[in-house]
Amino acid sequence: MHTEKLLKTGKPSWLKKSLPKGGDYQRVRNLLSNAGLHTVCKEANCPNMFECFSKDTSTFMILGSECTRNCRFCNVVCGPPSPVDPEEPSRVAKAALDLNLKYIVVTSVTRDDLDDGGAYHFAETIKEIKSMIPGHPKVEVLIPDFKGSMDALKTVLYANPDVLNHNIETVSSLYPRVRPEALYQRSLTLLQNVTVIDPTIPVKSGIMVGLGETTAELEQTMTDLFCHGCNILTIGQYLQPTQNHLQVEKYYSPEEFEILEKIAGRIGFSKVAAGPFVRSSYRAQELSGL
Repeated sequence: MHTEKLLKTGKPSWLKKSLPKGGDYQRVRNLLSNAGLHTVCKEANCPNMFECFSKDTSTFMILGSECTRNCRFCNVVCGPPSPVDPEEPSRVAKAALDLNLKYIVVTSVTRDDLDDGGAYHFAETIKEIKSMIPGHPKVEVLIPDFKGSMDALKTVLYANPDVLNHNIETVSSLYPRVRPEALYQRSLTLLQNVTVIDPTIPVKSGIMVGLGETTAELEQTMTDLFCHGCNILTIGQYLQPTQNHLQVEKYYSPEEFEILEKIAGRIGFSKVAAGPFVRSSYRAQELSGL
């Protein structure tokens, strides 16, 4: 079916998702709300939120809910940032403990207003989780680019996260339109620096499709990621959050995602998840193998 027709008539059938049954969704939402915590699930309007909350899973978003960058694909609010809350790391750890989580994903808004981009706050959150939760919990962090600061990256890595994730998001040619305040090469260098600082920590990244990229560009981006030390990859469909965001240029079919997954495997990635609903932290523990 022609993409233009799909865009005019609505989302294709494979992007229609049934909501899971059960009361755990509301329980998790209430627990996080009562703790004064944000999740990227809710702030970014993730299509997997109901499923994940129903399985006692969430991705904690620290450092407030206002981002200092205005990426044209993202539903997180851009605005004056909130003051850093020193008690937030312990509240995140307590919520993860109450949810009985053994694998915790922590991300943040981008905080260009902070000297270290929020790296110290990431480190404190990792430490609180690992000290408060028994049984050696695993922590995956999905970090911003810290403006390329090696010191900020070291601060996070020295807190011993189990997986370091930073999303490249899209192909190089689309950065001026999709991520005007970010730099493609800076993100690649950050990922490569992880392997320089601590080669034992798995490196992960994610790509959105449907913004006008070509298959050749996607293959080049995958190759760039792999050559810069990334060994875990997620590929998912971009969905337009509001009318003010970039429009979807193409809906990829499940069969096309299978092709992309095979390309990634051929390039050399050890773990790949590709599909319409795949997001960077979706089923993160399964993908990490930890």
